[in-house]
Amino acid sequence: MATFGIKRIYEDPASEDGTRILVDRLWPRGISKERAALAGWHKELAPSPELRKWWGHDAARMDEFAAAYEAELDQRPEVDEFLARLAPDERVTLLYAAKDPQVNHARILCAYLTQRQQ
Repeated sequence: MATFGIKRIYEDPASEDGTRILVDRLWPRGISKERAALAGWHKELAPSPELRKWWGHDAARMDEFAAAYEAELDQRPEVDEFLARLAPDERVTLLYAAKDPQVNHARILCAYLTQRQQ
């Protein structure tokens, strides 16, 4: 089973990151492709533009956002396709650009993907 972690894309890449995957729908400002050191950019794992705009990274809406986001992920065949491509012992770091390490969609996605593998 692959293991997942999250990291802000503005932090320097590290060997312990393993496979680095950007999971934002928009490319982060000020980050070059070289600096990002990505193995992939999976926009399809990000919240829909409508959901992202509604949420606005409002901590008070986090629980409601998480439920809506997980419902979106349940409807996306790309999630299972993504998981199927991972090696059983692969370390995957989901990269996000949000400023708050507690209030971001990558945290929800990380837990969702971990649970989906079980």
